[in-house]
Amino acid sequence: MAGRALTHVNTSIPVFTEQIFECLPRADQRRWAHAYVRALLTTPGKKSVRRLAATVSASPATSQSLHQFVNASPWDWNPVRTELARWVERQAPPMAWVVDQAVLRKRGEHSCGVHRRFLPSTGRSVTCQVGVGAFLASAGAAAPVDWRLLLPGSWAKDPERRRRARIPSDAGLRTAEQHALDLIDSLATTAGSTPLPVVCSLDPAAGFGVRTLLHGLALRGRDFVVPVPGNLHVMVGRHLRTQRPRSGDGYGLVLTAGSLLGAGGGMPDRVETVTRRDGDGRPATVVSGFVHLPGQGTSGAHAHRTYRLLAVRSDSERRPLQFWLTSLIHARTESVLALAQLLPRVGEAVREMKDGFGLLDFEGRSYPGWHHHMTLVSAAYAYDRFTRQAPAVPERHLLAAV
Repeated sequence: MAGRALTHVNTSIPVFTEQIFECLPRADQRRWAHAYVRALLTTPGKKSVRRLAATVSASPATSQSLHQFVNASPWDWNPVRTELARWVERQAPPMAWVVDQAVLRKRGEHSCGVHRRFLPSTGRSVTCQVGVGAFLASAGAAAPVDWRLLLPGSWAKDPERRRRARIPSDAGLRTAEQHALDLIDSLATTAGSTPLPVVCSLDPAAGFGVRTLLHGLALRGRDFVVPVPGNLHVMVGRHLRTQRPRSGDGYGLVLTAGSLLGAGGGMPDRVETVTRRDGDGRPATVVSGFVHLPGQGTSGAHAHRTYRLLAVRSDSERRPLQFWLTSLIHARTESVLALAQLLPRVGEAVREMKDGFGLLDFEGRSYPGWHHHMTLVSAAYAYDRFTRQAPAVPERHLLAAV
């Protein structure tokens, strides 16, 4: 992404940063937050601290000051993210809360949370950090407003590593789905809007606990649209042409999503041809049926809650492209697919942050530094996304001294 000149709409960057970072207790922290966001928006190419500093100031001390602000200054990122979420809501009322992960490749092994990870999408293992992000997504935009850093056991259980990376005591070994539920709880207390449907994808093919996620959403009473693997076990009524498993909880028949709605499966409740919004415009065949989840319990508000399982395939393919589970059993299929299509939009936002906003350029090693970096990048991306102009060559040395 090319840099952007601070003209026209971008002249309101000081107003934006003053509002988002007004909760920082010290004037110098607010000043450096403004400088950092401004530099992210105007520096072309790699967003190293040295290059960011050269964009906003001619002072040789600026690079060290920016590095200190991100990696050592003790400011709380949570109030900043709350202000950012409220600002994003005012720009475009969101359709859903979307939770997705960002794989941040790293060369070294000393930054907080770095580990080796197998990526099913590429069939290769990479050295990376994994961030779990919460996005406010509307029909035309998706902006990140909160993050969690996945800490594998090699980091969460090593006292010396925790000390060096300044990992707080309350940041322990948590799965991606636990982080996702934490993010949803946080949005429920900080977002200005009423609770929205949750769209969440944590790459179930990689072994994440989809059932744990679904159970947590049900306990919280959250409506959701979640992609699920074909081997997810669901319960169906006794009228379907299936075989009873050897074990079960006594309520209906248990089988996999793929065997229910896949080729030669049972008797789906509905088969539709739908043109997906914001997609390629080609029709898709949607096969769906009503199911329960095994192990929900036999009492309480969420006992045997009914969900709708969907299998979506394009007309040119015989096998379902993807399975989805939703609690929105009365919603139109087009509306459910519109929510599902927010996930690709979030994926595009992550790619844009990697390519043009320095998401991969964090140079520190500490846990607070990572969260500071992600907060600043998120703020810069949100500002750009809602005030986007044609690229321009950045002005250099915008600040004689900061």
